[in-house]
Amino acid sequence: MTLALRLGSTLLSLCVGSAASALTIEYARDRAPDLVKCDQLAYRGQRAEATACFTGLTATSTDSRIKADAARASGDVRAANGFFQAALKEYPKDAAVRTRWGELFAATHQNNEAVKLFQEALELDENYAPAKLGLAKVAAGRFDEKAKELADEVIEKAPDSAIEAYLLLARTELEDGALADAEAKLGKALAIAEREKITPLEIYALKASADLLHDKADSAWTPKALALDKAYGDIYATPAYFYVITRRYREAIELYRKAVEIQPDNYAAHQELGVNLLRQNKVDEAQQHLMIAYRGDPYSAPIVNTLRLIDSFEHFVVSPHPPVDVKAPDGSTVRTPGVILRLHKDEAPVIEPYVLDLANRAIATYTKRYGFELKEPVVVELYPEHDDFAVRTSGLPGIGLLGVTFGYLVAMDSPTGRADADFHWGTTLWHEMAHVFTLEATKHLVPRWFSEGVSVYEEWTTGPLPGRHIPLTVIQAIKEDKFLPIAELDRGFIRPTYEAQVIVSYMQAGLTCEYISKRWGQEGLERMLDRYAAGQDTGAAIQAALSIPPETFDKDFRAFVEGELGKVTGQFEDWQKAQGDAHKAARAGEWQPAAESAGKAVELFPDYVDEGSPYLVRARAQRELGDADAATATLLEYRRLGGHDPDALISLAKALGTANRTADAIAVLKDALMVAPLREEVHSELADRLTAAERPAEAAVEYQALIAMNPHDLADARYRLAKAYFAAGERDKSREQLLYALEIAPHFREAQQLLLEIVR
Repeated sequence: MTLALRLGSTLLSLCVGSAASALTIEYARDRAPDLVKCDQLAYRGQRAEATACFTGLTATSTDSRIKADAARASGDVRAANGFFQAALKEYPKDAAVRTRWGELFAATHQNNEAVKLFQEALELDENYAPAKLGLAKVAAGRFDEKAKELADEVIEKAPDSAIEAYLLLARTELEDGALADAEAKLGKALAIAEREKITPLEIYALKASADLLHDKADSAWTPKALALDKAYGDIYATPAYFYVITRRYREAIELYRKAVEIQPDNYAAHQELGVNLLRQNKVDEAQQHLMIAYRGDPYSAPIVNTLRLIDSFEHFVVSPHPPVDVKAPDGSTVRTPGVILRLHKDEAPVIEPYVLDLANRAIATYTKRYGFELKEPVVVELYPEHDDFAVRTSGLPGIGLLGVTFGYLVAMDSPTGRADADFHWGTTLWHEMAHVFTLEATKHLVPRWFSEGVSVYEEWTTGPLPGRHIPLTVIQAIKEDKFLPIAELDRGFIRPTYEAQVIVSYMQAGLTCEYISKRWGQEGLERMLDRYAAGQDTGAAIQAALSIPPETFDKDFRAFVEGELGKVTGQFEDWQKAQGDAHKAARAGEWQPAAESAGKAVELFPDYVDEGSPYLVRARAQRELGDADAATATLLEYRRLGGHDPDALISLAKALGTANRTADAIAVLKDALMVAPLREEVHSELADRLTAAERPAEAAVEYQALIAMNPHDLADARYRLAKAYFAAGERDKSREQLLYALEIAPHFREAQQLLLEIVR
């Protein structure tokens, strides 16, 4: 980008208003002495004096570079931007100017512009450490491995002065759980700080974080930091961040409260406090802190997006449901703690009974399977707009997740948040409810891989449409031997090194839990949870719970995967060819070759029921060839293995109904509800089948859902609901629905006759 362009419209967002910021520690060795004097005041907690010092430099200095940095330090973004423009004109070859300006962009959440400036600085001086570290910090914010590479380069060039590089590496290693490595880096950083007389405040905050990750909440580094600066809020906010990334949100809230108490202008801490309060369903208090954060940092997209999301809650219905007795799979009864639903008002009348039923069944199932009773109601939120759900999760749109769990709160896409064929909302809710148990049973100490593994395994085995689903990218990864050692599996979720590694890690985790269950029984999974609750890491948990060292576990697990999927991976290319041939023949209307190729693909990879499944091609070909019974058998097998294409399920239900297999048709239509509960056809078909099966109370639920969708023939829907109520012995409700039907269609003869019968 040229200088002229940068001085134009791309800077408009930096030219409005000002932003106060929390304490920023400057490590650059080429910082002007006048600025360093002001810095020292800030590091001693003399914030007002420091601001006056910076403001004075802005007014009196004749160097535009100092003016720019002073304005930035005092929080005057607009003035700083103008001074940086002037400084770049005066000093076009100064790498420091571009780097400092890049830091201003980064501080106002405009990372793309910041990166361009850091790169330009490196074009002027390829070894300029602050520019490399600017790039590294942006990369670290994205959990990009490039951050470590850049920090290592800085250390390699000048190990005796690379304090900021050591701190960046220490932070990433703390994120990865490599505590010993992080503490070694912090030791080197502290030695430099003591030698160079650099404030150790950030070092102390990271050392306190390391103590926290060692389960030592009362760190000696906290009072050390407060002795230097009694208003240093990050001594609490930095450790709180590590609570958040390990999903201990309640503990994080307490630390963020302390951070804003001693440093009310720590707007980043207010933001995180608000976000985490929202994760605990404390909406009003969350909004208060987010508003404070917005006043101090109006450039933060997560703050703005989350405040808008809270405003949108007026379009949602919150419905508390009391504890109920639910039958568990083993026949025993479980008392649930209650469920609170937050559903969009346009969807709640249709989907509420299904969401509530599934949530309660999940609670009963997991209570018995994992021997843990929930202590409070579970909040379940469904969002019809995927970007709203994404903001609920991370403050930003565009994430690829389907659901997320924050302990006793589950948020996810609603059935309209994704296309029907791609999204099985029932399985997603079942997956997230398993997280409630693994998180709460371990006080949120469970590593991500095990929590995700249990959830995936439960999807496959106890979910509303069970069946093992292994994406094709994962089959390829298994062929390429890309599974991680069990002790390192969390890394695949947190810091992936190739594009598909996150989904590969999900599937490896699910297969791992399946392996544990098959070899050690359900008790093996329970013992693992107990070990995590006791604070053990994965290596120790494997040894203690399963009496096997992690290295042997890895070897045996590899043999398990080979036994389960080795045939598929060995024939993967043959399967791909058969699959391709089947679809090609189907597109050409050549149904006999399509049926044959699809049959071969099914034989080579019988579990594959996801997008483009050969079962669907085979069933279509069989119908076209006039063999309806074979098509029905193919779709029954597809459904048994977890296939959930709604059109396929509806077609199967109709075929079963035609064959007078009413009970089977009902079961299939109930599966369809777990994918497409907002399709009128599903409710209409299911209600009629339930009526035919003399199950009027269940039929009434489906007719109510149909009416809530405002069908084309509303009078007929009201009449059919009235018949269901009448059959169930609820004559008052039947009469009410008949009156509604006759109000719409006064000459509706059948409704008149039924009303007359009720009156008599």
